[in-house]
Formats: sequence, C-alpha cells, structure tokens
Amino acid sequence: MNFSPLALWFALARQGESGGATDPAASGGGLFDLLPPMLAILAIFYFVLIAPERKKQKQKTALMAALKKGDKVMTSSGIYATVAQLKEDEITLIVADGVRVRFNRAAIQDILTEKEKDSE
Repeated sequence: MNFSPLALWFALARQGESGGATDPAASGGGLFDLLPPMLAILAIFYFVLIAPERKKQKQKTALMAALKKGDKVMTSSGIYATVAQLKEDEITLIVADGVRVRFNRAAIQDILTEKEKDSE
C-alpha cells in the first residue's frame, strides 16, 4: 500500500488519539499537539523571510517614485549614470558625454546621495 506523506501523517495522528493506551496523558498525542509548533514555525518564517522582503519592496517603490531628471543613479549592473529622460517603464541615462542608453526602470538599483556623487 502506497501512502502520501500527508495521509500517513493523518493516519498516525488518528492512531495516537484512539489506539494503544487508555490514558490520554500516556498516549502519543494528537493532531492538535502539533498545532502550536507549526504556528511558531510559520511566525518565524514570516518575520525572517516575508516581512523584510515586503519592506525592501516598499523601499524600491519609493525609490522609483522619487526618481527625477538629473539624478545620479546606479543600475543593477553597476553602471553609474545621470537620468536624462523618464517614461512610464523606460528610463534614458547619460553614461558619458554624448552617450545615452535606454534601460527598463527596474534596472535602477539606487539613487546616489550628495556624498556618493562627490566621491565619483
């Protein structure tokens, strides 16, 4: 007989509830005994993985909204440039004198601050 892991888990949980010992405290426990650890694991996943990723996404959205012509930016490929033109999903960057390159807006990784602009 071939059981899926979930069916086997439910079968073992039912066996622990009804089979073997007559004293409930001596039995292996049931499905509800596993609920608190599972909720704890879900909470840990949320605070370690999901919440920081949401925060990062909000920062990226705010960065894109604050982008304007003349800003010094760095692309995800490491190119430092100045914003020449903005369109809805496209941005034109000046990377050298007379050299303009079109990028997708998602390629912008960071807007350089005044301190970073001076070191360039």
